[in-house]
Amino acid sequence: MHPRNTPPAAAAGTATADDTEFRVLLDRLSDKATADYYNPFTTFDWPPAIPADGLWMSPELLSVHGTELFDELSPAQLRALGRWESVNFYSLNVHGIRELLIEVTRRVHTPGFELPSEFFHHFIGEENDHMWFFATFCLKYADKIYPDKSVKLPEAPRDPDVENFLVFARILIFEQIVDHYNVQLAADRRLHATIRHINRMHHQDESRHIAFGCRLVQLLWQRLLDSGLDETARLELRSYLGRYITTSMESFYNPAVYRDAGLTNGFALRGRLLAHPARQAAHAKVLHKTTDFLHRIGVFDARH
Repeated sequence: MHPRNTPPAAAAGTATADDTEFRVLLDRLSDKATADYYNPFTTFDWPPAIPADGLWMSPELLSVHGTELFDELSPAQLRALGRWESVNFYSLNVHGIRELLIEVTRRVHTPGFELPSEFFHHFIGEENDHMWFFATFCLKYADKIYPDKSVKLPEAPRDPDVENFLVFARILIFEQIVDHYNVQLAADRRLHATIRHINRMHHQDESRHIAFGCRLVQLLWQRLLDSGLDETARLELRSYLGRYITTSMESFYNPAVYRDAGLTNGFALRGRLLAHPARQAAHAKVLHKTTDFLHRIGVFDARH
């Protein structure tokens, strides 16, 4: 029997009643990953430089978009800001991918994750490639990767089922946020071809990862409910994921970026932008797929 078709153990990574449906999805995604496989070391044509006087980030995705500052900055200042916010975005990907690789690698071929482990191998390989090409962009064209300055949330509960759910929920949230940017950047013909290419290739792979993540998170959540998750625990999980979403969006407002772009008082500017109604509306647009999904499966309720 093919390893993909070996029935899983009824444990944290699966829900037995849904094994057949999940197996079909995993087989389809694994086959698609094989068909779409590319060698990142030969796929990308890295030009010697990307012109600094061109757009590196879609203006609509800048952290100042929709605010008074967007209108106050000159075109040259907006291009400089876009250059460094682009580098910050790819730096966030490097750090986020490193963390998710650690978590997924810990679970591959472990009890409860028998069924998705073959797809985990595709996932791990593709995410390693993504980290490489995002880091290459940063180092080649900006000579640095911004350090990870994100606020670390309190450690997740140690109950294995809860921990598994939160790990894959965080991965899904991260991937859906990033993919919102990838889709727009890949389609923006104002951007350099290299920028469009890396975002297009990342989206191609992430579309599979997100489809997988949505189903796995739903199964893990249902398993928690079936185990008798009480209301207090549910509220704690909702609060934890709400804080994770907030800190994820706040990472796009980097005072070091504002400094590199020639803007003064970066910390004050960050606070001003985060409080701006237009930015809150922009966040809702970025997050709508994530919040809609978490509401649909019952993780969030009407208060979120």
